[in-house]
Amino acid sequence: MAFNEFLADRVRFILKEKRIDFEEKKMMGGLCYLLNGKMLAGIVKDKLMARIGTDNYAEALLKKGCSEMDFTGKPLKGYVFLDLNALDMDEDLAYWIQLCLDFNPFAKASKK
Repeated sequence: MAFNEFLADRVRFILKEKRIDFEEKKMMGGLCYLLNGKMLAGIVKDKLMARIGTDNYAEALLKKGCSEMDFTGKPLKGYVFLDLNALDMDEDLAYWIQLCLDFNPFAKASKK
């Protein structure tokens, strides 16, 4: 399954601009960005998957282009999908990446 390379480049640019030491990994049919061994965000087809945590979840779902992340028929709380067509590639994308960065210190790492 392919992912949007333009979106991947924009996310990389934002993380590098912030001097974030991140890791990329192809998984879930797309591309994931990891920070401190924890999933930060990802790209699935043309959507950004953002791990923002449960504190910001309800408010985030009210924003333009934001929807529940649902792979299995049951939404995964704390994760959202963002429609590329609804995002301003500079301002909006930076906002969502910052939400992911803010949550990352509180996120739990997956078991190895």
